[in-house]
Amino acid sequence: MESLYLLIPLSIALTFAIGAVFWWATRSGQFDDLEGPAHRILMDDDSVRPEKRTREAEDTPQDD
Repeated sequence: MESLYLLIPLSIALTFAIGAVFWWATRSGQFDDLEGPAHRILMDDDSVRPEKRTREAEDTPQDD
């Protein structure tokens, strides 16, 4: 019975803490776009980037 005197206030405090964290997350925009990052992963980037030439590669003669 004495453990309930500790567990009930502890559970109420934990409930308020979880509620405060959830309220902060919703107010700061954490749940605004849930599907956007998932769609961006699936989009292919078909553009090919040219390779950057290093200074050493520019100085060495190439045999064509």
